[in-house]
Amino acid sequence: MPTALSAPFVDTKAADLTWTLDAPAAPALLTRTRRLAGYRVELRVLGASHQVALSDGAAVLTETVACLPGVDADLPVRARPAVAGLDSYEFTSSVAVLDRAAFAEQVEGVRARVERDPCGVAAAFPGDPHAVTALLPQAAGTGVRWRTWHAYPQTAELVTTTTICERPVGRHQPGKDA
Repeated sequence: MPTALSAPFVDTKAADLTWTLDAPAAPALLTRTRRLAGYRVELRVLGASHQVALSDGAAVLTETVACLPGVDADLPVRARPAVAGLDSYEFTSSVAVLDRAAFAEQVEGVRARVERDPCGVAAAFPGDPHAVTALLPQAAGTGVRWRTWHAYPQTAELVTTTTICERPVGRHQPGKDA
């Protein structure tokens, strides 16, 4: 689902991003909620990137990838912390620095892919058509996965993250996906 935002794009470059599972809910510019694999997945586009809140009746986790002043963390290439309520949690990220033409092509491809999927959210910030944050959640095995993209036109960087959350084996999946 495409959305044009009126708030300014506040990220500056990929190196400013941090990843955490400890940040409180931040003010969101756009929020969409999906039901996948028995989970409630709340996608939150922030002025500084994204949060995804995962719950199954009780909060499981809130993943934040954003510019968080005062947070002493970075954007890891891979993280696999133990998360209560999940059999496994895995986060990966990559940063591609592209020439301007390749950057524009990649961002347009991401937007088209995410906008075609009814679960996806693509938000465009004013000032540059390639200042985009996109999130795409999907049911995966016994859990959920989501991919995100953060496009930085000023540096021609495209940050891609993938998160996979697996439900403990034998744990009941309440409700039916919507």
